[in-house]
This record gives sequence, structure tokens and C-alpha cells, in this order.
Amino acid sequence: MNNGKAPEGPRLKFLFVSKDALIGDLAWQMRKEGHEVRYYISEKCQKDVSDGFVDKVDAWEPHKDWADVIVFDDIGYGEIADALRKEGKAIVGGSCYTDRLEDDREFGQDEMKAAGINILPKWTFTDFDEAMKFVQEKPDRYVIKPSGEAEDQKELLFVGQEEDGADVIEVLQLYKKRWSKFIKVFQLQKHASGVEVAVGTFFNGKEFVLPVCTNFEHKRMFPGDIGPSTGEMGTLMYWSPPNAIFRETLCKMQAKLAASGYAGYIDINCIANSRGVYPLEFTARFGYPTISIQMEGVSSPWGDFFAVLARGEKYDFKAKRGFQIGVVLATPPFPFNDPAAFRKYSEGAVIQFKKPAGEGVHLGDVKLHEGDWVMAGISGYGLIVTGNGATVEEARKQAYSRVKNITIPNMFYRTDIGEKWNENGDRLMTWGYLY
Repeated sequence: MNNGKAPEGPRLKFLFVSKDALIGDLAWQMRKEGHEVRYYISEKCQKDVSDGFVDKVDAWEPHKDWADVIVFDDIGYGEIADALRKEGKAIVGGSCYTDRLEDDREFGQDEMKAAGINILPKWTFTDFDEAMKFVQEKPDRYVIKPSGEAEDQKELLFVGQEEDGADVIEVLQLYKKRWSKFIKVFQLQKHASGVEVAVGTFFNGKEFVLPVCTNFEHKRMFPGDIGPSTGEMGTLMYWSPPNAIFRETLCKMQAKLAASGYAGYIDINCIANSRGVYPLEFTARFGYPTISIQMEGVSSPWGDFFAVLARGEKYDFKAKRGFQIGVVLATPPFPFNDPAAFRKYSEGAVIQFKKPAGEGVHLGDVKLHEGDWVMAGISGYGLIVTGNGATVEEARKQAYSRVKNITIPNMFYRTDIGEKWNENGDRLMTWGYLY
């Protein structure tokens, strides 16, 4: 299958560097566009992800001079990326500054405030007893947000429902008992009701590359936003000129991002209501499955764009009108880390297509084995299936019709991605935040 476009510019060499095998779908897209691709994954348990779709290497450093562009797919590479930029390498990926924006919640919130962005009241703790005492003395609804390494465990984020904070105290007691060695730093953030919405765009080391991607994540496992937080089960998005949410939040970070030399995608998640827009956190990297869903809505060749992005040059970035939907197809143990469960339920599972795989099918943790698409890695994060349409309902219809073409043993997915658009879109437009 080759559903990519031939590159407009010269054939380029891309080196993708990954810890947890997140970026295989984009690497595959570059290959389909006719570019040369080499892909390195450091985690042993993830090394078979994307086998057969792109060329893999056992170490990335020997290939850095081969590459025209080096792409880092996650936070944690900022120091390396900064050093390579000083050597004159073309880099798409983090910086020390943007790594800290995402990894250190306290720092990220302080940087927002310094840039003139309104933030919700928050308090940082290193002691669970102190946090419980705080809630007892100041009863309210709070959100528990682990920082640092624990931030990657999305199921540990807890949104309180009780007005007196009683449920937050119960969860803090549980975390003290079972997670105190892992959760070293965490925040309590005052809860705000409203519409959860994110805005993001690419940054070329100097300025934002427009248009803006406005997106609505669906983080819970089950339809109706029920169940554990998975990181992401699907997303609704669209591209537009800068809107009020972007101008009030991410746009104000341009000078700070430029000072860091960051080149890549950056997103800021917010709660919007009639009183204002309140940013919650940064994603200073590609989003997953965001980057795969963006492929459904972007017309520009990705290889050409990334080469220009890494060099800090202007680019006429073209995106489709309308809406894009992405649906994650997963198997056990997703969203949990349980290698034994993966071996039992998902390892070696063949992905079957009623009709040959076509447009809108994107790689998660999958490999090509003897002509079959097979589950790989240990996560159960299988595929991302996308759709595009002039309306949200058209995009939903296309995405879910493509889902019906696919079978994976023990597969599950959400059936309601984008369903809340009529309600949430109307509210945001009434408040004056969206076009």
C-alpha cells in the first residue's frame, strides 16, 4: 500500500529516534513519500514495533551524519537535541526548555503565568499527608496531577467530583500507600468546569507555523467518558486561523519558545468557560494519536515540511477544511503496563482487513510479519483509524466505516468520538472562542 504523495522536493534522509516506539506511523509516512528512513527504538520490549514498515537500526548515533533531518519523538531528548542544533544539525524535537515545560508541572504553570496567561490556582506537594491536610483545611474540588516520570502514567491523574474534596483525600491515601515511591512530586489544581479543548501548532525555532489545530481529546477508556484515563482513545480536530483560545494561551509563549530554539509540535490543553480560558498543561512534542490524525487533515508533504521546519524557514503549510476524527483500536493490556497480559491476549495477534488496508489506517504498535500486520511491542496500542469530512458527522461516518473493515482479536474502541461537538462547539462559539 502506498497512499502517500511523491515528495515535491528532493529525496531526503530521515533518522527517527524513539524510546517507546511512538513515531513509527510518521516514519512510515515519510517512507511512503519516497524518502529514506531509518528508525531507532531504545526500549528492548518495543524494538519489534514497525518492523517491516521502515528500516530499523540498533543505534542512532552512527547515523546522525547520514541524516538530513533527525526527529526525536518524545520529551527527554532535549539536551541531546540542543547539542545537535549547535553542531548545525537539522532537528525536529524537544529542547531542554520544552522538556521541562511538560515534565515539571510547576515550572510549566509558572512560565504560563510569566507570559501573561491566566492559570488556575495550584499547589505543589512532595508529601501526601501535607496534601491531605491542605484539602481538609480548604475543602473544594481538586485535580491530582503527578509530575515527573509519574506523569506518564495517565491513569494516576484524578479529577475530584466531591465539592468537599473527600474523594481526593481518599485517592491521596491510596497513592500514599501504593505509589509513594513512584510519585515524588504532584500538584493539586483547583477544578474548573467547562469544555476541555486544546490548541496546538508547529513551531520552527522562531515562530509558529499556521494554521492552528484545535482538538478535543477523549481520554477515558469507555464511551461516555467512563473508566480509567488511557492517555487517549480518540480525538476530534480541525485546522483554522488563530482563534481566541490560541491567542490567549499558546500564542503568548512564542518569545520563550524562540529563545529555546525548539522546532516541532506544541499543544496546550485548556478548560474554557464563560469566564475565561484556563490552560492545564503543555504537550511539548508530537501527540499520540494526534500526529496520525493530523495526517488525515494535512495536504502538505510531511517530508518537505519537516525539512523546512528543522531549518527554521517559512513554509506554506496546507491543511484541509472540515474536521478530522481519529479512533484508537486497542487490545489488552492497554492502557496498563502488563507484559504477561499482552503475551496472553495480544502477542502475535494478526490484524485482519475485510478489504485491503487503505486510506485512514495508521500504525500503532504493529509490525509486518510474513505479509500480515501483527500486534507488536507490549502495550496493546494497535491502530489509529481516521476520517475526514466537511462536518463532524461526515468525518465520524468515514472513520467508523473504516473501523468496520478491521478485526483484531480482543479489540476494543470508543464508539462516540466527536459526538459532543454539537454541544461543546456551540458553547465555545457562544463564548467567542472559536471560528
